[in-house]
Amino acid sequence: MSLLIPDTGLLFWMALSFGIMFFILAKFGFPVITKAVEKRSAYIHDSLDAARKAEEQLATIRQQADAILAQAHGERNTILSEAQETKTMIVKKAREEADTEARRRLSKAWDDIEISKKKALNELRKDVAGISVRIAEKVIGEHLKDDHKQQEFINKLLAEEIKI
Repeated sequence: MSLLIPDTGLLFWMALSFGIMFFILAKFGFPVITKAVEKRSAYIHDSLDAARKAEEQLATIRQQADAILAQAHGERNTILSEAQETKTMIVKKAREEADTEARRRLSKAWDDIEISKKKALNELRKDVAGISVRIAEKVIGEHLKDDHKQQEFINKLLAEEIKI
């Protein structure tokens, strides 16, 4: 028997065992393997579809997020401009109120000064009148005939009264 050429009996039994094995595999093994391969193929296909859908949803969500972000930026700019306008208006109003208050206080101060000035002038007039009356009494009480002596006497009395 040669190693390269097998016997016919051996070939028969090898063919028979191959046929039985093929029949068993074809009957029980291949359907299971085919089902597993088809199941795996369906799972991969479904996973790819799910990944595509997730990618589409992600793209949609990104677009929505970009739109929301753009809207938020617009609203922020609007709020900032409104806040700036409000600030400007409040500052203007505060300045106007401060100017009005300053004018009112200045006017009151001038009025107070005017009233004090009038009071001081009235008191000065009263004092001058009183001094004049006292000097006149003393001048009349002193009978001086000389104008020069009379003037000296008046100056002396006036100096005395002013010191009082």
